[in-house]
Amino acid sequence: MAANPAAAQQVSTLDYDALPPLAPHRLSFDTLPAKRYPGYSFDHGIAFDGGRLGERLKGQTLRTRIPHGRGPHDVLTGAPDLPLAIVSARPGEGVSLSLHSAFGSMALYPLGPLKQPHPEARGEGAIAVVFAQDQCAFGFKVHTEYTSALGQNAGHRGDVTLTLYTRDGAVLARLALTPPEGISGHGVFDPAARIAAATVENADPGGVSFDDMLFGCPAVTG
Repeated sequence: MAANPAAAQQVSTLDYDALPPLAPHRLSFDTLPAKRYPGYSFDHGIAFDGGRLGERLKGQTLRTRIPHGRGPHDVLTGAPDLPLAIVSARPGEGVSLSLHSAFGSMALYPLGPLKQPHPEARGEGAIAVVFAQDQCAFGFKVHTEYTSALGQNAGHRGDVTLTLYTRDGAVLARLALTPPEGISGHGVFDPAARIAAATVENADPGGVSFDDMLFGCPAVTG
């Protein structure tokens, strides 16, 4: 965890399987008919019950890097403007949904600088999520894999950076995730319920895809 250490001390990572009681809301990407690559492209983001998802937060600057000498990836810099909001991406550089063989369902692909439908744009962008209400927990499944031009599995060498923001735009926590190759689940929990937005960037050579995002707070009992 990085910026704002005092706040970040109260944010913990959790196994994805432990999230459902803490984050009872699930965002899957199967509301549209199943469609293979290039699937559906969304430059202006995707609204869901509880928030909105897109490329970046309003006020952030989009830059490019080439990790591992392969494929340009999105990098987000700068503080978000208030109120927190999703800004539209340039055409073909937002997010897309298409059928994913490993997930066995529709999945979310962040689109990189090479733009849809270039195959090396798929999965090499950034995503941002803004919640209508502050959340206690957030998590997702991510798929990472890199296949060489010869069709061989070349191994996972990338990384995923998850940044959480409070409603006033401050960084609540920044986590450098190192997911294994294939599908893995990741979660975070803030008992003070301050998660208002999140961004996810990656430097995986083959790009990444997401499914089954979880968010929310534990149900009140008694």
